[in-house]
Amino acid sequence: MNIDDILFKLSKSKFRSSFHLKQKDLDYIEKKGLKTIESHAYDFIRTRLAPENPLNDGKQTPTHGHPVFVSEHATATCCRECLYKWHHIRKNHELSEKEIDYVVKVIMTWIKNEMTKP
Repeated sequence: MNIDDILFKLSKSKFRSSFHLKQKDLDYIEKKGLKTIESHAYDFIRTRLAPENPLNDGKQTPTHGHPVFVSEHATATCCRECLYKWHHIRKNHELSEKEIDYVVKVIMTWIKNEMTKP
């Protein structure tokens, strides 16, 4: 699925569009750099979302505390149910590297878009 298309669809969801980076998130990104944030995204996705049956699926992603967490909720990459509903990535299988790369790209695109908002 085209990332711009999915982000547009997500922006029409009242729930998904309610998530935005706060100043402390932007400051954290500025301090750490986008490469580090992307590395964190890979770590979070590999440990919390990629397993065949993630522990506490549906509750494994906090709503705040890290820019990636906020982005996961905004982009519906927070749990396997949302990943299936919005991105059509089936549940009950371990995510492939290609799927992990896609999820991280969606997350990072959303973060970069948030960084350019006034």
